[in-house]
Amino acid sequence: MSRRTIMIVGNGDVPEGGAATIDAADVVIRFNDCRSVGTGGTRTDIVAVCNTGRPALAMLGGGRWKNSAAVRQAREIWSVRSGEKFAGMRAELAETHPDLDDFCDDYTAGFESFAVATGRAHRIISVAAHEQLDRDLSRFAPTPYVVPSSGMVVIADVLSGFASAGDDIVLAGFGHDGWGLHPFAAERRYVDALVAGGQLRRLSPFSSDLSQGA
Repeated sequence: MSRRTIMIVGNGDVPEGGAATIDAADVVIRFNDCRSVGTGGTRTDIVAVCNTGRPALAMLGGGRWKNSAAVRQAREIWSVRSGEKFAGMRAELAETHPDLDDFCDDYTAGFESFAVATGRAHRIISVAAHEQLDRDLSRFAPTPYVVPSSGMVVIADVLSGFASAGDDIVLAGFGHDGWGLHPFAAERRYVDALVAGGQLRRLSPFSSDLSQGA
């Protein structure tokens, strides 16, 4: 298999001039409502969704998400959260975070049905990938958290199996901030370590050379 450029585009700020570089990649992965579309280009091959709780319910309700240009273009839908993993978290969260009473509600079946009905592939990121990520993040002194961010789960999944040896994995739109119960500071440190190790790179401002090194 020839070397691919896999662009993982979060919903944060994308470097100026990055849209054309993102659209020129072999695979572009976006998240949830794909707010990166625009300054972050338009190409969308995979949409990774938070398939539990309120974000999932909002995406599946009505037609706005389903009919968006990015989702219509995507050939795959990835459910980031394993229903098995989140079912196992429900009792503990009821004690520690009672306000998250719907956090573990699983809507994976809704995304799978949508994918099947529209001729797209659907996959669920495994429990094993999530738990390995928790172990990897533990090396970076995370503050107490509930779950890693969807972006970090996808980065870990791409590195552990989706990507082939030699693929160029590029991140854009990752500010590593947001919901307080994701371990964003540890995630930033982990990504920095991966960049330093040459396993991926961040999209540079004004970058137009997809073959540049880490």
